[in-house]
Amino acid sequence: MPADRGARAVVERFNAAFGRHDVDAVMALMTEDCVFEDTTPPYGVRHEGQAAVRRSWEALFDGAPAARFVAEDTVVSGDRVVVRWRYSWGATPEEGVRGVDLFWVRDGLVAQKVAYVKG
Repeated sequence: MPADRGARAVVERFNAAFGRHDVDAVMALMTEDCVFEDTTPPYGVRHEGQAAVRRSWEALFDGAPAARFVAEDTVVSGDRVVVRWRYSWGATPEEGVRGVDLFWVRDGLVAQKVAYVKG
């Protein structure tokens, strides 16, 4: 399987688990030394390692249990994947944001996810 297809498939599985708020499935798709940079203003907060990244997902999902995540577009180049998305926590589109995630996939797992947001 070409690297592109492998990286795309990993990120698609990751986003599906994220959309279900399934922290265990998300973490199973991340490396032990994973990194997540969130969208906290002004420059984001860097979470390193399984325990820290898990805590960030748990806080996000606990803070917005009805939130919805929709991937709108995906671009793949080797082990790099860019996903444009919409994240909504309310009944109207105004109660949400759009953003972009930059993923780096290593050995079939997400090694790094850096998130940027508009809104």
